[in-house]
Amino acid sequence: MSPTTDIPELIHPAFLGVTQSATGRIWRDRVDERGAARALAMVQRFKLPEMLARVIAGRGIPIDAVEDFLDPTIRKLMPDPFTITQMEAAAKRIADAAVRREQVAIFGDYDVDGATSSALLAWHLRHCGLDPAIHIPDRIFEGYGPNADAIRALAGKGNTLLVTVDCGTTSFEPLAEAKKLGMSVVVIDHHQANEELPDVEAVVNPNRLDDISGLGHLAAVGLVLITLVAVNRELRARGFWKPEMPEPNLLDMLHHVALGTVADVAPLIGLNRAFVAKGLIALRRRDHVGHVALMDVARLNGPPEAWHLGFMLGPRINAGGRIGRADLGVRLLLEGDVSEAAKIAAELDRLNMERRVIEQAAEAQAEAEALAALGLEDKGSVIVTASEGWHPGVVGLVASRLKEKFARPSFAIALEPGGIGTGSGRSISGVDLGKAVRQAVADGLLMKGGGHAMAAGVTLKKEKLGEFRAFLEERLAPDVAKSRNEKELFIDGAVTARGVTVDLVNTLNRAGPFGQANPEPVIALPAHQLAYVDEVGQAHLRLRLKAADGAMVNGIAFRSIGQKLGNALQEYRGQQVHVAGSLTVDRWQGQERVQMRVIDVALPSSEPRMIR
Repeated sequence: MSPTTDIPELIHPAFLGVTQSATGRIWRDRVDERGAARALAMVQRFKLPEMLARVIAGRGIPIDAVEDFLDPTIRKLMPDPFTITQMEAAAKRIADAAVRREQVAIFGDYDVDGATSSALLAWHLRHCGLDPAIHIPDRIFEGYGPNADAIRALAGKGNTLLVTVDCGTTSFEPLAEAKKLGMSVVVIDHHQANEELPDVEAVVNPNRLDDISGLGHLAAVGLVLITLVAVNRELRARGFWKPEMPEPNLLDMLHHVALGTVADVAPLIGLNRAFVAKGLIALRRRDHVGHVALMDVARLNGPPEAWHLGFMLGPRINAGGRIGRADLGVRLLLEGDVSEAAKIAAELDRLNMERRVIEQAAEAQAEAEALAALGLEDKGSVIVTASEGWHPGVVGLVASRLKEKFARPSFAIALEPGGIGTGSGRSISGVDLGKAVRQAVADGLLMKGGGHAMAAGVTLKKEKLGEFRAFLEERLAPDVAKSRNEKELFIDGAVTARGVTVDLVNTLNRAGPFGQANPEPVIALPAHQLAYVDEVGQAHLRLRLKAADGAMVNGIAFRSIGQKLGNALQEYRGQQVHVAGSLTVDRWQGQERVQMRVIDVALPSSEPRMIR
């Protein structure tokens, strides 16, 4: 046997010596030697605090880009809209509609990105003197994207231009029906595209195969904003704007762009990061009726941060599309009356609570099915669960929970009495789910399907479930195995409880907004006593960590009860532990204190360990 297979391989030293945490991960310093040198240069050149410099260096930011990273501006990052394929044709057609006073119909998706995209476009068209019709499809009865019945209804009401937002790239038959009925069509979408595209006026999609703009990371709402920049330019050239109808300031609507971008889990890099950074500033001004109502009903204390958009505001907008009226989110974002906005927000909040109850019941059933399928040996690369009686509006959330719990690509499928199932899948890093789903459609396993690397939607016949499961298992197993073997947690730095202050959190937040592709800094507390552990809420653990000098830090481990993390925290109560997590400011009754969101824990070990 060769030495490489017979002798344990010494690995680059683990952070704090943690080679196997409670969740089975090795802790790594996110900043390697070159990164540490770059961080030191940032400290010296820009007078940055050391921890902030480490965070920036750990995200691969070159020294010359530090100032722009700390203050991402839309002005610097906004591209020429016409670098996007067919943008010029789209802008001219929308401008034509404004000049001719045409009746325009907007067809949006039923999620947050679709709602914010529809609201942004409708707001602009209203500024142009138009009164656009908005159609958000019912998730259950119409499904995703344009459908012929809805298009016929819109055409029957005299709409001559149809603009689809956050959908339409693969809607060949419905958009052919629109053309047949005499409607012009402009598609503004960001979903993955095939070589063939609908025969319409313009398909503005930076993910179409012939687009070289490099803007494929944009959410649909960001793409709509860039489209409106082009429309404004076109109308300006035509002398459309007058003192009585001034050109609208698109930056006034960055609330929408920030919310849609974060809720759609778009990577917070480049222009997206600028959109969210400036959109959060706009939200903090509390000058938009709909957003203020949403923040108030979500009981958001203090200034909104990016995670609030993803976990507090977004789910309430989504609740309308999942189990209520699909257009409630758009109505709220376009509402100008304070009392009416409060009513809509309250209804969305109620629907969101109802959604949680429905989701929890389906999640428990799906979890049991997944455990039975994996068996005691924990075998299998993909989870595919299905059941009659599940609400189609929550299957995406159930799939997400399964993915988190079992660290595998997961599908949850709601089966209708007629034997047709509609479901959603969520993937893990390094496993392209959308590509696999599109191949399953091509192979005849699915009636319909699409998506992107991390999420996908499917429609299939019940009798095809087994074949679909086997197809995914065979196709994705190598990538899943590779992804699951890369069990590393990257740590940005270590502090003691005494150093965990509001000032430290504010310093770290200068590297935000945090989200997809710009993760929150992970900070370690070395050798702190786990002084207190108690259950709180639904499946959460509340903690208190004590340093050797007596300083304390409060912590919370979300959804950890019954998981490896929660089991370890309860077992280690009273012991010294290394803890890793992100730091946030908890605001309650006018008081501010720092809380750690714990994501991992390990026992300190004085013995060096090797891993195979």
